[in-house]
Amino acid sequence: MKPMNVTQKLISLHLIEGEMKPGSEIGLKIDQALLQDATGTLVQLELEAMGLDRAKTEVAVQYVDHNLLQTDFKNADDHLFLHSAAQKFGLWFSRPGNGVSHPLHMERFGIPGKTLVGSDSHSCAAGSLGMLAIGTGGLDVAAAIAGQPYYVKMPQVMGVKLTGNLPDWVSAKDVILEMLHRHGVKGGVGKIIEYYGDGLDHLSAMDRHVIANMGAELGATTTVFPSDQETKRFLKSQEREADWQEIKADAGATYDLEDEIVLDDLVPLIALPTSPGNVVPVREVEGKPISQVVIGSSANPGLRDFWMAGAIVKGKAVHEEVSFDVNPTSRQIIQNMIDNKTFGNLITAGARFHQSGCMGCIGMGQAPASNTISLRTMPRNFPDRSGTKDDQVHLCSPETAAASALTGKITDPRDLEKLYDMEYPKYEAPDVEIINRDMLVAPPKNTTAIELKKGPNIKSLPEMEGLKSEYEVPVLLKMGDNISTDEIMKAGAEVLPFRSNIPKISEYSYIVIDDTFYKRALEAKETYGGHVVIAGENYAQGSSREHAAIAPKYLGQVAVIAKDYARIAWQNLVNFGILPLEFENGEDLKRIEQGAIVSFKNLKTDVAERNPITVQVKNKDEKFKITVRHSLSERQINLLMKGGIINDFKDKLAS
Repeated sequence: MKPMNVTQKLISLHLIEGEMKPGSEIGLKIDQALLQDATGTLVQLELEAMGLDRAKTEVAVQYVDHNLLQTDFKNADDHLFLHSAAQKFGLWFSRPGNGVSHPLHMERFGIPGKTLVGSDSHSCAAGSLGMLAIGTGGLDVAAAIAGQPYYVKMPQVMGVKLTGNLPDWVSAKDVILEMLHRHGVKGGVGKIIEYYGDGLDHLSAMDRHVIANMGAELGATTTVFPSDQETKRFLKSQEREADWQEIKADAGATYDLEDEIVLDDLVPLIALPTSPGNVVPVREVEGKPISQVVIGSSANPGLRDFWMAGAIVKGKAVHEEVSFDVNPTSRQIIQNMIDNKTFGNLITAGARFHQSGCMGCIGMGQAPASNTISLRTMPRNFPDRSGTKDDQVHLCSPETAAASALTGKITDPRDLEKLYDMEYPKYEAPDVEIINRDMLVAPPKNTTAIELKKGPNIKSLPEMEGLKSEYEVPVLLKMGDNISTDEIMKAGAEVLPFRSNIPKISEYSYIVIDDTFYKRALEAKETYGGHVVIAGENYAQGSSREHAAIAPKYLGQVAVIAKDYARIAWQNLVNFGILPLEFENGEDLKRIEQGAIVSFKNLKTDVAERNPITVQVKNKDEKFKITVRHSLSERQINLLMKGGIINDFKDKLAS
């Protein structure tokens, strides 16, 4: 038998349909599912629409970690709804304030060798345990919970060899920032990143979590690490050693693509606004004044990360012009921070403690001051994601963040040796952590009598119309490259409470790009029956937020025409019945004006038969034709014809 890498082993053990040939669609058996509340409300409504009786996966967990601010009834109502839905459909429920989904799942439920899909793009973080964990749209997660395979195009596997050891003042965040520096936010598209090499001996399980988590920022399908002795040590520290098994690449295993990082050569790095791929050494931007530092999030969730920040600021006070915010990962982390004195070190230095959850990462509070620099140990810095219109969010390691909090300016943490006569703090992980399972609610054995609790803000899903043969619709929006889901469907405390109310949340569609879009979309729906939008490369990168598809669909979006797509968004569009088309000639994007009228004839036939699709374009002063195409599987074509995956699932249940 041909030697296999870890990725190939995980896929082959779960392969139900297709062949492990890059670019072809495969179907995978899914063992575990992860839901968070910003997307989970929609998933639960989808399960209701599907008529599901009980989850078919081995484990499914509904976390509440995003929408924690209760400024009115909406989020509180959703928490009650999610609890009732978890009970009704047989999911575990992680109560509000218990903590961030990804590290919690790693601690309590993650098992080497298992597959997981999550309705959050950072679900790939579980790859740190030797799992095949993929972030995807909520409809895909709902289908997996209902016992259906998960479909994805077989990626290429990029093997990244890690050698050496990290220097002082450099940590795991700098490893993934180095990957983003080399490959950018599109570098992982169509790929699974698998790390191997002797450098792994010096990376803890939570270090690996940092790297795997932000593989989403590379656009990667997922990230995979082997399950080794460090994985065993971590599971033992969580009192789950029995769940461990060794999974490593065979001798002689190969990869489709290769890269190598010599850890000894890395320096402190920082991602500048407004992209995780805009990475430079801290030295290049040091000295710029800052107004905020935020420690925490799923991208730096480990006890070590908080301990490091606490050790750096111990016995000192943060700069008087800096708001030093701490988002603890979980209640368990807080208890351990109290036990090892980290909590006291941070509080004494001036830290502002917030509740356990994603919080500032998703714009749920902690918005920075206008036109000032905020340093964050978070995964994303897309425009306006923080809640401040002219934000200047930079992404960095806990070391860089804590050093800068002390000085009031961007500071290379290596300078602390001279500034404060400080040696690099050396962290030693405890053999056993304080364990907290108190806020996890197990699913009941009998769910038949449980009813869903729906507050006035929770609306059932609208009906989805199938694909038609002919359209004549306007181009409502013309966009460039790397448009994020945060720009398509705004995050933050103002918008996310409407995630279970599609008519209301649709008012925020594309508002970050064009605040007239909603009104114009309603007019186009009334006059033409719908609209299209056009864009450049990597359309809808970032979050798995399927509201970026379902809200435009509700407003009449027929198709998107782009040069290419981010993986999750491309799948989400199909799942909700929006046709994702690609320019045959990328230069045609320049020719089409916003406001042009585009016409399709024989569209259903052309899509079904994979013919080149001719589009008639009427700009203000000219008419011309362009050719577009799609890269959908037969299964996806069938979904589009029916108007999406929910309609398809209903048909299956009926038959």
